[in-house]
Amino acid sequence: MERREFVRLGMAAAGAAGAGGMAGRAQAAKPAAFGAGAVLEAGVREQGALMAAGKLSAVSLARQYLARIAAIDKAGPRLNAVIETNPEALAIAAERDRERAAGRVRGPLHGIPVLLKDNIATADRMSTSAGSLALDGVRATKDAHIVARLREAGAVILGKTNLSEWANMRSTHSVSGWSGRGGQTRNPYALDRNTSGSSSGSGAAAAAALATLTVGTETDGSIVSPASSCGIVGIKPTLGLLSRSGIIPIAHSQDTAGPMTRSVADAALLLAAMAGPDPDDAATAAGKGRAADYAAALRADGLKGRRIGVTRNFFGSHDAVDALVEGELAVLRAQGAVLVDVKLPNVGKYDASEMQVLLHEFAPGLQAYLEKYAPHAPVKNMGDVIAFNEQHAAREMPYFKQEHLLAAQAKPGLSAREYREALANSHRYAREEGIDQVMKERNLDALVAPTGGPAWLTDYINGDHYGGSFSSPAAVAGYPHVTVPAGYVHGLPVGISFVGGAWSEAALIGMAFAYEEASRRRRPPTYPASIRL
Repeated sequence: MERREFVRLGMAAAGAAGAGGMAGRAQAAKPAAFGAGAVLEAGVREQGALMAAGKLSAVSLARQYLARIAAIDKAGPRLNAVIETNPEALAIAAERDRERAAGRVRGPLHGIPVLLKDNIATADRMSTSAGSLALDGVRATKDAHIVARLREAGAVILGKTNLSEWANMRSTHSVSGWSGRGGQTRNPYALDRNTSGSSSGSGAAAAAALATLTVGTETDGSIVSPASSCGIVGIKPTLGLLSRSGIIPIAHSQDTAGPMTRSVADAALLLAAMAGPDPDDAATAAGKGRAADYAAALRADGLKGRRIGVTRNFFGSHDAVDALVEGELAVLRAQGAVLVDVKLPNVGKYDASEMQVLLHEFAPGLQAYLEKYAPHAPVKNMGDVIAFNEQHAAREMPYFKQEHLLAAQAKPGLSAREYREALANSHRYAREEGIDQVMKERNLDALVAPTGGPAWLTDYINGDHYGGSFSSPAAVAGYPHVTVPAGYVHGLPVGISFVGGAWSEAALIGMAFAYEEASRRRRPPTYPASIRL
């Protein structure tokens, strides 16, 4: 879709809502940059202000996003980011409108549409499948804890997004963004390029403004990598800040949900809505009382006086990306940050142990999820999933196999000595002798590096080929990671990452917001078929 067509659609949508100009300050990029009244590109605060002024309703907003999904995701560029829309979305939106009319506004997310990755359980008429045909049509018996919190906050669950099947833990030769149930998600910045994974649909949907907000999940890179590749903001929070209950797992020691949005401000508001203790998730006990007022962290001076370690051993994978991020370091300095060149110690010493942890935790975690949230499913455990894939190989395995599922099935379980040793090794080198060590020694508030390389061509023969990644240290440690659009390499988005110690989300959000305000690098996609050099 050409930029002028995007503007026309946005203006027409706003006109249908009766929304004259935008209220308040833009959170992603100022509406004037896209044409006055581009309500679907707007953020939570702008849309909320229009609703408060009576110029927009939750029903109208939901309808406009559903129409945009039909026009852009299912037709037009055919991004294939949304795996299913919620047949109850308009009814939920109508109820939020009735509440507003009666004087009850639940909070900033009241009436705001949200798309969820399709490994997050919703107790409604939608499936929760992790992209697998084995769970196609299987409805969860209860909401995931973060979904219950979103409903309580007044959000409108608009639908589910596609993902790399089983959160990219099926094959050693996988293609990110592909699932048996959902097919291939395409990158809005070049349709033949990959979105990265596994939160591919959430990344593409946020970039293309198919909803105000999207939610992804991450074990290692599955929020921050697609966020970087799709030119949006992603927050991978500290393990335990958000409940994992009701999310189809890979590994409980690293899994977490997180926001994927067009602005830091929207990500902060979404994170605040989802954060909170859950008696069914022991990890959230450590996070009790840790959630901060993330909206208050949205300060233009969030970088002033901050000591930031420029993590040099995560440069060097791509010359053009390095040059771009080097230029963005000047923005950080101009906003008052003190930059220190550092090297993160012991990188690589947990690569093998991380994979061992993931493989050991996958099968028991999946079985526990199925028992609690989908006891009626035709598959009960990893062995059943493997057998299903073999029986339906033409549809489930046309491009790659299931090596990771087979390896996970063969692991002896969580009591095995090799598992305990691998977990201890991962935590030692990622935490105490990794992020914690360098931040303490150099008195740092955060680490900064390129999030990863630009999007690669989707390739069913050779599989994925990442161009470097800064995801693993924070993922293995269970520490927070925020990525923000930093610019473009040959028209493809690239992110800059802010990583900190445990529970440092508020500080990182403040730094990321100050950088975003000063740089304003994000621009909406135009859906070219390919990149022309």
